[in-house]
Amino acid sequence: MRASPRQQWTARDRAPGARPRVIVVGAGIGGLSTGCYAQMSGMESRVFEKHVLPGGCCTAWSRDGYVFDYCIEWLIGTAPGNDAHRVWRELGALDGKTIRNFDVFNTVVAEDGRSVSFYNDPDRLERHLLDLAPADARLIRSFCRDLRRFADVDLFPFLKPTPLLSLREKARTVRTVVPLLNLLRRTAGTPMAAFAERFQDPLLRRALPFIFFQDHEGFPLLPYLFNMAGAHRLNAGFPQGGSLGLARSVEERYTSLGGRIDYRARVERILVEGDRAVGVELRGGERHYADHVVAACDGATTLDRLLGGRHSSPRADQLFQSMLRTSHLVYPGVVSVFVGLRGDVPADTPHSTTHLLSDADSARLPGVLQKSLVVQLRSRFSDGLAPPGRSVIHCTYFSDYASWKALRAGDRRAYWALKRQTADFVREFLDRRHPGLAGRVDVIDVATPVTTERYTGNLHGSILAWKSFTDADDPLQALIDKDRMRLPGLAGLSLVGQWFTGGGLIRVASGGRFAVQYLCQELGLPFRAWESTGRDAWHPGKLGRLPQLDQSMR
Repeated sequence: MRASPRQQWTARDRAPGARPRVIVVGAGIGGLSTGCYAQMSGMESRVFEKHVLPGGCCTAWSRDGYVFDYCIEWLIGTAPGNDAHRVWRELGALDGKTIRNFDVFNTVVAEDGRSVSFYNDPDRLERHLLDLAPADARLIRSFCRDLRRFADVDLFPFLKPTPLLSLREKARTVRTVVPLLNLLRRTAGTPMAAFAERFQDPLLRRALPFIFFQDHEGFPLLPYLFNMAGAHRLNAGFPQGGSLGLARSVEERYTSLGGRIDYRARVERILVEGDRAVGVELRGGERHYADHVVAACDGATTLDRLLGGRHSSPRADQLFQSMLRTSHLVYPGVVSVFVGLRGDVPADTPHSTTHLLSDADSARLPGVLQKSLVVQLRSRFSDGLAPPGRSVIHCTYFSDYASWKALRAGDRRAYWALKRQTADFVREFLDRRHPGLAGRVDVIDVATPVTTERYTGNLHGSILAWKSFTDADDPLQALIDKDRMRLPGLAGLSLVGQWFTGGGLIRVASGGRFAVQYLCQELGLPFRAWESTGRDAWHPGKLGRLPQLDQSMR
């Protein structure tokens, strides 16, 4: 007799002949990806999510008919013909969607009004920069020459972890890398900050590190060139439906493959017997069992709360005991200010602008870390984010978590007052750039790093976990390649998500693919993956019912 759906998960042992059971903790992109590949590879999976929506940080919420899209600014893999695109197609993430591409990656405006536009087209960028700063011609031509060379670079291993590559695949990788070796070494070894300091023009010297909206301190030239080149070949666009739309599409793909998601199901601990994870216990005491558990949630939460601090590894200790305390290795949180507006701003306003703030403005902006404010016209990124005749502006800045946390914990009224101060500054700042705008504001919603932590569970509200091109790279890569996304000494548990695979949506999504490939090898199952065939046109109704981020969540 076949076990009932309830018995299938509450029984300690799997029924004879039944498919291997996999429990996934967290319905972020990493967890949903893991579930999709587990289903395609012949396993039976179930995802437990404490929230009411999929996506984790890849999310949105609603206020007064506006949709405030939180996560995606650009998505690697929006053009066919590369590994990242294949992953998104396998996950159904782009099913039925149009892609919005921009000619300019970002515009940076200084306090004196001078601006520089970072065009994705290297020829157009070179002409623009030479007009701005002819004295820096040599450096400008060097930067644009390297940007052209990155046009065909597609080296990130999104399909298969290194230990599982065949000899033929390794040889093919070597043949691809060798001609680019000098370019990669040089651009990976040249810090953007040091490169920018070589410019004579004061605007370019300050603006170059802000190509990625905020200054990703410690980044070398390589990621700037790689992503701008991707955008030039339309491989770093914005998918229709935005962040939550991406999560909803992957959710739909997962359930169409037979997977099950339980929302409002908070996992309190991972059940361990001897040296093996065997299931999870939910809040309320209900227990569910599986052959394998995948933790696809916050890293510190997994190690400290779900495992009770009793299981770790040298590499996990290095990351979460030593490096986590080193602020320059972890991305800060952000403050997001969404502005719902009647009408729009002039059509020639850049879709994304980083404003370098004066000392006086910086002093008024609570918790600002880099004296800069990013202003994005989000309703131009995708349809359906604002009611007809209205628009959404999204303002963000890197911000200190500790001060927001201490204030919310110690004086809730003062915390809300500081959020109002932030909203007032943004309204006044935007009105300076577009006189009369303040009188057309319908709603302003402020989310702090504490909001992100409460909403998603991500430690300190960090948006991308570990910073790339830092000392965190080696232990993180070793956790993926040598530890195979496991904790040595504890069987039956895999680690997925930005704290274990690196930040960025494509890395998180491919991390789910990696984890299932490792698991298939262990179980003796063939790994299987195929592209989704969903072609129904995307529409805003697919977002479903959106929560309002009320005061209890902030």
